[in-house]
Amino acid sequence: MLPYGHQSINDDDIAAVSEVLRGDWLTTGPAVTAFEEALASYVGATRAVSVTSGTAALHTAYAAAGVGPGDEVITTPMTFVATASCAVTLGATVKFADIDPATGNIDPDSVAALVTDRTKVIAPVDFAGQPVPIDRLNEIAHAAGALTVEDAAHSIGSRTQGRPVGSVADLTTFSFFPTKNMTTAEGGAVATLDADLGQRAHEFHFIGLVRDRDRMRHPDEGPWHQEVHEWGLNYRLSDVHAALGLSQLKRLEQFKARRAEVFARYQEAFAGVEGLGIHGVAEGVDPTWHLYPIRIKDGRRREVFDAMREQGIGVQVNYMPVYWHPLFEDLGDRRGLCPNAEAFYAEELSLPMFADLTDADVERVIETLIGIVAH
Repeated sequence: MLPYGHQSINDDDIAAVSEVLRGDWLTTGPAVTAFEEALASYVGATRAVSVTSGTAALHTAYAAAGVGPGDEVITTPMTFVATASCAVTLGATVKFADIDPATGNIDPDSVAALVTDRTKVIAPVDFAGQPVPIDRLNEIAHAAGALTVEDAAHSIGSRTQGRPVGSVADLTTFSFFPTKNMTTAEGGAVATLDADLGQRAHEFHFIGLVRDRDRMRHPDEGPWHQEVHEWGLNYRLSDVHAALGLSQLKRLEQFKARRAEVFARYQEAFAGVEGLGIHGVAEGVDPTWHLYPIRIKDGRRREVFDAMREQGIGVQVNYMPVYWHPLFEDLGDRRGLCPNAEAFYAEELSLPMFADLTDADVERVIETLIGIVAH
């Protein structure tokens, strides 16, 4: 089965992990520091906090933003459930804005219509790797006294209007799951330009521990003393994972270039094919493509999904609208809430997209899909 996503691991990655395993620090050591510093530099942030997953990154970012009971978080339904469920975990109410049907990204006009005096965070998602219209979303958020948390699980390495994703929202979250643009096996990160938000993120992911004596309530307890002032969790990434991430980061531009080649070939091959719709690309963006979303017309998506898998090609669907999950149904959300997102979901099919896809693999996907929709 040709997978729809797959990690790219080479000898340098293996050597980097092996070096840590032979050393003194398996966690909270120099590899974590080096990875966080390199990541912050790459994405244009002043602080990056590595965590154990993309979900942990979202939970940490929302906590750093001060999300809590009574607050509202506006996000997109076209995402993995964690973008919304992490806000619910902190006691917030999630409100879903509709999407741009061409790109799958959140529609700023739909966001603006949902803003209230309880809005704490606007959390857009860079669907498939394409950056959202963040400048407009920042304007909407900041006018309401809210922050932006950009879910960039799909888009590390992407740029918008010449700026790297990670430097344009108040807080940005990344995922380093194996199918993503780079991997730490499991892992994620929070990036920010704001020192206070960065420190809050660090402390939340480090069990809430405060080690700055100037901030301690009982600073004279002893040299061993540390305090917890706010709730936090152990979301610390290990040095083993960080070493893999640091090695992968060195190849991210290479990964990006190959993904761009695959995306361009798919766009060329499927343009004008009856029964298919190619993905929209906005002006001024330079994506690192995590997915290739094709639109299957005429109500045939399930049929094509099954036929592609029967022929050994691992396709996927990204995503069922979040509020269709029973968790959100039980919170009162109903189908029909975001018509564009529901129409997008009904047609979306993700084709294989990863850096190690060969030209022969790509042509096989193209020929197979065109053959299926032609019958």
